[in-house]
Amino acid sequence: MHNDFRAWLDQHRGRGFDLHQKHINPAFVKMLRAIGFDRDYVRGEGCYLWDEQGNKYLDLLTGWGVFALGRNHPKIKSVLKQLLDLDRPNLVRMDCGLLSGLVAEALTRHTTDQLSRVFFTNSGTESVEAAIKFARCVTGRQDIIYCDHAFHGLTLGSLSINGADFFRERFGELVPGGRKIPFNDLAALEKELSGRCAAAFFVEPVQGKSCEVVADGYLAEAQRLCRKHGTLLVLDEVQCGLGRTGKWFCFQHWPDIEPDILCVAKALSGGFVPVGAVITTPRIMDGVFNSLERCVIHSNTFGQNDMAMATALATLQVIEEDKLVENAAAMGDYVMQKLRPIAEGCPFVSAVRGKGLMFGIDFARPRSSLKLKMAWDMLHRLNFGVFGQMIIIPLLDKHHILTQVAGYHTEVIKFLPPMIITTQDLDWFLSAVDDVLADTQRVPGAAWDTVTGLAKRAMLA
Repeated sequence: MHNDFRAWLDQHRGRGFDLHQKHINPAFVKMLRAIGFDRDYVRGEGCYLWDEQGNKYLDLLTGWGVFALGRNHPKIKSVLKQLLDLDRPNLVRMDCGLLSGLVAEALTRHTTDQLSRVFFTNSGTESVEAAIKFARCVTGRQDIIYCDHAFHGLTLGSLSINGADFFRERFGELVPGGRKIPFNDLAALEKELSGRCAAAFFVEPVQGKSCEVVADGYLAEAQRLCRKHGTLLVLDEVQCGLGRTGKWFCFQHWPDIEPDILCVAKALSGGFVPVGAVITTPRIMDGVFNSLERCVIHSNTFGQNDMAMATALATLQVIEEDKLVENAAAMGDYVMQKLRPIAEGCPFVSAVRGKGLMFGIDFARPRSSLKLKMAWDMLHRLNFGVFGQMIIIPLLDKHHILTQVAGYHTEVIKFLPPMIITTQDLDWFLSAVDDVLADTQRVPGAAWDTVTGLAKRAMLA
């Protein structure tokens, strides 16, 4: 590598897929090529991506929510460039860094009074892992209650409370003590709590893999039951937190909710440097770090590094100054009001759900039209979960909109627009969805031919 990094990078343009095929993950490369997602994106700015041919795409995948402020936000870039020029003493370890203190202060300015302590991590799954440890430590209990279809990460502890068997299978014995219950089922929760063995109940206010939202009143009653039985309430807002749903934190949509532990990440990175956080109470934090001997009983190497902390601080400042929470609320209302009537015209749509700028379309076998039922059944005999590709492939090919299904073996397509999005961009999306949903009703037709061929290739593979 020589001094001109841009020129050096340009010399290797177009090699990405071949390098991944050879050195990283050939199966992933094969999947991308099968669905036509093998694009070479060369630039990202705001809500958009550009490929090497100069085509402009609307990014509604946002790196699974990482680019909540859009790509390459100029204010955050400016802060990082200034930081690099300061030559600060980073990760001294035997000190108390100013930047991490400032981020903790900024984060807790938007929580409840009791949520005043912060432990910094490098990702969402690491935040969940820390929360599991903290809950077990301060309660002296083993079990963790979690919900069906939950997604809390893929490292061993968080995988152990993953609600989808697909992610868990083939990895051997997981961390013991997990107790799965149906989502939004208070009776099931109370039954598990009554044994008084549960250290914590983990729940996403909006589930990342289904876009299911907690029912009104659910969190308040779950909180009451947890306190009654001595169990901590842990809210996983790794994806739905930090403004995405139209509130600083999703639980704030419902009155009088105060979780014992709050997990965040993704958007906190500003799309630049991985960072996560566990926000909790003095009682819990002091219960974990309860002596001089145990003052670093849980730690990580990079959790408070200056690059991550500067990025997080700049991100929180941008969200505040640019009123992105308010924009997420307004744009979320706008898109849902217009999307629902469009979806109602498609017999394959079973639900449109979500909150703010985290929403999804769920597809199911039609209730009417024998022809559409037969087409659905034929496709699902070949491969379950491939119907969503009939939506996302033309969204990308024809309309230059990037998105994906919410998870494996699901018929839900999830949309995570940047919080800076405008009505003009949402109209682009709405027009595209209207066109693509109409195509699904033309049987036989090009859309069905494409997805049937994909299902057959997947089955053979």
